[in-house]
Amino acid sequence: MLGPSFNCDQHANTGTATCRMVGINFTKNKEQRIADSSFAIKCGGPPIRSTDQISYERDNETLGPATYFMTSTGRWALSNAGNSELKDFDIRRAAGGGSLIAVQRQFKAQKRKQQKALEDEEFLGIDTRPYTFSYSELRAATGDFCSSNKLGEGGFGPVYKGTLEDERVIAVKQLSVASHQGKSQFVAEIATISAVQHRNLVKLYGCCIEGDRRLLVYEYLENKSLDQALFENGSLYLDWPTRFQICLGVAKGLAYLHEESRVRIVHRDVKASNILLDSELNPKISDFGLAKLYDDKQTHINTRVAGTIGYLAPEYAMRGHLTEKADVFGFGVVALEIVSGRPNSDESLEEDEIYLLEWAWQLHENKRETELVDANLSEFDVDEVKKVIGIALLCTQTSPGLRPSMSRVIAMLTGDAEVATVTSRPGYLTDWKFKDTTTFMTDHSSQMQESSVGTSTATTTNYSPLGAATPMLSDIIGEGR
Repeated sequence: MLGPSFNCDQHANTGTATCRMVGINFTKNKEQRIADSSFAIKCGGPPIRSTDQISYERDNETLGPATYFMTSTGRWALSNAGNSELKDFDIRRAAGGGSLIAVQRQFKAQKRKQQKALEDEEFLGIDTRPYTFSYSELRAATGDFCSSNKLGEGGFGPVYKGTLEDERVIAVKQLSVASHQGKSQFVAEIATISAVQHRNLVKLYGCCIEGDRRLLVYEYLENKSLDQALFENGSLYLDWPTRFQICLGVAKGLAYLHEESRVRIVHRDVKASNILLDSELNPKISDFGLAKLYDDKQTHINTRVAGTIGYLAPEYAMRGHLTEKADVFGFGVVALEIVSGRPNSDESLEEDEIYLLEWAWQLHENKRETELVDANLSEFDVDEVKKVIGIALLCTQTSPGLRPSMSRVIAMLTGDAEVATVTSRPGYLTDWKFKDTTTFMTDHSSQMQESSVGTSTATTTNYSPLGAATPMLSDIIGEGR
């Protein structure tokens, strides 16, 4: 049906103008809101009365690239964050060169009742209905995805900071590859993940699905990611009690995903940059379940794994075998990073210290575990440090069956269970040669960070027994970030 008229008043001192807004005059009674059948606004300038005696309110608001504005009278509002209905509109030409002449345009307007009916159809059969944002709403919140609001970019796409009209600060993730799932399947997956809530998981507020666009809207966390706090100079200072609580919080979040939520979720990319810190430095795991929403059209022929080199469990890196124990391995690597304050691979260090897991084992075998502790920590609990290192070594065993569950990790951290002693290095640290620095990491690491596959898929990573030239340590525990 036809919506309200759009009147652009043109007068002598405005010249050519771009018609940049749509306004709606609302009246309200006890039962409903009714949009007037016609209204009149101006394109900039002071108040004015036209030749047909219509009064036009002033419009002196300075607009940015994506702006919402309402007049003080509340009679009309404008937004230039949506689709442009009159792009590059030349008001003087439309008025035939005259002054004080109203130019009328009509547009089709979809009422809220119709929009709700379409949404109801999309969410049919879904128990937990996710909140959906419009694309224009997220454009406005992020300043048209302005580069100054960009928080970072991971394997799944860029993330932007934004502020909603209700003043909630959000993080908006754009999925860089449109899902090949249908809209209903995508919504169902979002509904599932929205229902998974825990104090150590980042809260998902909702999503946006318009055309090929797929966006996720999360809560914004002030202190950014754990890797920034640990590895970047001049960032947050994390004392030992805080680091220990971060370890415990991450373990609780993973245990919930693996064992306590109504849907079992394997994160697949547990790493320091996927752990965010709130205003009180509580850890929250981000991107959980996101791999399920990523493009996986070629699941059974794709030869790549989802994850980041340096945190990948060997059975997942080499065979594509995925269980929750792959997350346990990643947790073990993160735990060592929290203790040491350094990434799991650092080529600037001495040869025997480059790979964090290898160095940790060397110190453990010589009963010098405390030398692993971050030099920035002036005080720390020796027993707790040894406990965390011991748990990390258990979590990074070669065989998934030798790694503890995350609920067992929590029990060991809290003192409810003993930390078993590990006596021998994992096979991936002893059975392979690592001298050769061929092109595997540069050719494939970015692919492995940005791709996802199903649990039955093997990878193309080459491995070789002792004496062969192909490197394996760098394949499994190199390039941590």
